[in-house]
Amino acid sequence: MPIITLKNLTLAFGTNVVLNQIELSIERGERLCLTGYNGSGKSTLIRLINNQIQPDEGSVWRDAGLTISTLDQDLPSFMDSTVYDVVASEYSETGKLLALFHDLTSSSSSEAMKKIGTLQAKIDAIDGWAIGHRIDTILDRMKLPPNKKLSELSGGWLKRIAIARSQVIEPDIWLLDEPTNHLDIPTIEWLESVLLNYAGTIVFVSHDRQLMQSVATSIIDLDRGSVTRWDCDYETFLVRREQARGVEATQNKLFDDKLKKEEAWIREGIKARRTRNEGRVRALEALRNERQQRRSLGKLKIEVDSGRASGKIVKELVGVSKSYDGELLIDDFSLIIQRGDRVGLLGPNGCGKTTLLNILLEKDKPDRGQVLSGTKLQPAYFDQGRAQLNDNQSVSDYISEGQDFITIKDKNVHIVSYLNSFMFNADQSRSPIRTLSGGEKNRLLLAKLFSLPTNLLVLDEPTNDLDVESLELLEELLIDYKGTVLLVSHDRTFMDNIVSSLVVFEGNGRVVEYVGGYNDWQSSGGVFYRDDIKKQMSIPGEQGTHEFRKRAKNAQRKQDKKLEQLPEKIESLESQIEKLHERMSDPLFFGLVNLEQKQVYAELTKAEENLASLYERWEELG
Repeated sequence: MPIITLKNLTLAFGTNVVLNQIELSIERGERLCLTGYNGSGKSTLIRLINNQIQPDEGSVWRDAGLTISTLDQDLPSFMDSTVYDVVASEYSETGKLLALFHDLTSSSSSEAMKKIGTLQAKIDAIDGWAIGHRIDTILDRMKLPPNKKLSELSGGWLKRIAIARSQVIEPDIWLLDEPTNHLDIPTIEWLESVLLNYAGTIVFVSHDRQLMQSVATSIIDLDRGSVTRWDCDYETFLVRREQARGVEATQNKLFDDKLKKEEAWIREGIKARRTRNEGRVRALEALRNERQQRRSLGKLKIEVDSGRASGKIVKELVGVSKSYDGELLIDDFSLIIQRGDRVGLLGPNGCGKTTLLNILLEKDKPDRGQVLSGTKLQPAYFDQGRAQLNDNQSVSDYISEGQDFITIKDKNVHIVSYLNSFMFNADQSRSPIRTLSGGEKNRLLLAKLFSLPTNLLVLDEPTNDLDVESLELLEELLIDYKGTVLLVSHDRTFMDNIVSSLVVFEGNGRVVEYVGGYNDWQSSGGVFYRDDIKKQMSIPGEQGTHEFRKRAKNAQRKQDKKLEQLPEKIESLESQIEKLHERMSDPLFFGLVNLEQKQVYAELTKAEENLASLYERWEELG
């Protein structure tokens, strides 16, 4: 039974038709994921569902008494307010009374005691204590410090507060717009569990493919003004959508062929204008109008000038240690990065990933240890804070520094053509950077990065705000890139698809290199439990509490469980290695083609590296 129905709904911004006569029904208990390229109308559709904007045409029907709450992309901005005040503000007047009561109860003055009595009577009169209980429950469930000011908390904690505020009214429909922004991997995994256990209906926008696969029961694809519903998981949706696009491409080709024939006919008809078939002319005009309306989705086409080859050893760290504000981030870490390596840095927010990047780039010095650099290095750096951008500068001037052409791989390319390959049209290329969205600014940074001759790409959170198709195309670029890549990202799928090894910040200064991607690290027993405990200790008012001891116990149980699973994994790998050795000792093995032999050697090398990692983990956990 639908609880929200959109019928023949159309919405345009100026001449840009974002949604064109769409129809959609949302049923109770569904978890719908909205997907589509940047600017396709995902956030607009969420605002329509929540009655924040009205359609130009069509209707939105909502079930009577339906409560809806939205988690916006933007973080809470009340930086002088406490966590309790912000979460309580979702209840307007009742929330204000409860927030004031909460603030007064922390004071022991006689004047505060007098006000408390008056407030109690007001809250009693509106039955506000049930709401107070909801606020206390959500704060406790999300481990939020109620008396802490927002100005003292990180982006990750601010996101938790925004989640708590949007959930406290216990909505029938929970709308989430990019909920993983500003979150690290442990918190994203926590959010997954929150979404999976939520009893109501969820409609969410995300570019985190693993979250989409885990949570969504149906996919809503927005493309060129239309909306298509796919009742399947995300990976099945990708297969079915690709098949549908193949059919569309065939139909478009037939349409274009017909248009060409009609244009040839009309040119001939000019010679006999008086006798031409006016009906056929009108049909041609209709075809042209249809062609104009059929807006094809642009593709991000990017090519990197890899510059000259660097030396075989790109970077080497020897016994590096680094502390910040008295906290040990890196303890006695050694690492060798060779030409062509793609190394991902993995860990919670604030663990030291960007600090390590700065040490590798020699922008920062370690407290102890050495940093050795290879020869012929041409590094290029992607800054997640977008500090390199001047909002008043035009898009084209930022890339070309006022020139009409830039040089890519010894070829001169016009700046408008180059920007068009990054999905910026001619008007946008002349516009100031401040007019761009977050995703467009990230694409602009990538366009600048890829215009430079480089053999060392350093990417600090390049995936923020990019749509899925841009992410996949960026993955293709990095896989084909001949130089060396250093990458920081909280996108688990992106890491799995790109990196050859991970440098993992496991907590308490321990930094370890693992061969493979995120899932390889996780299956080898990787866990961030030390950082979970340390973060819990860092929250004011939580030290020494029962909750902290409970968290520590859970972490220990998790460690014990990992320890129990390791022998089975070790035995399986040893069996796999033994079978590979047997195959290689068979005389028929050397009759295989060279490529098949290499594949077996590569499989053996990976299995042996994984086995070594498991033994190291066994020693650590034991």
